[in-house]
Amino acid sequence: MARTTKSFNLARLFAALADPTRLRLLSLMDGREVCVCHFVEILGQSQPKISRHLAYLRKTGLVVARREGKWMHYSICPALDVAADSLLNTAQSAFANDKQMRADRAKLDRVCCDVGSQKLHSIQKG
Repeated sequence: MARTTKSFNLARLFAALADPTRLRLLSLMDGREVCVCHFVEILGQSQPKISRHLAYLRKTGLVVARREGKWMHYSICPALDVAADSLLNTAQSAFANDKQMRADRAKLDRVCCDVGSQKLHSIQKG
């Protein structure tokens, strides 16, 4: 990740990392951009609840969003300061040891592959 001199509010950063749902969202975004629809499906939570958590992460400066049609896609901010980058890297290392987060990532891998296969299939039929 690129590092910047942007200063993070450490208390807010730790609060963002203190919520299990937000940690699961960050785990899913590790190394990729994810659509809200996939978060909803994988976490089994309502779209408004997922969106509130994503808004919190965005306000903290950990994630960025991009609109595509009616859907928002989120990814980890590429310009974290040194402290935020270090904390997030440590958290992401711990995600690999968490059973729930490994299961979430496996579901995301299946969903993303299924979506790609469905698009390819409809293009071939069209």
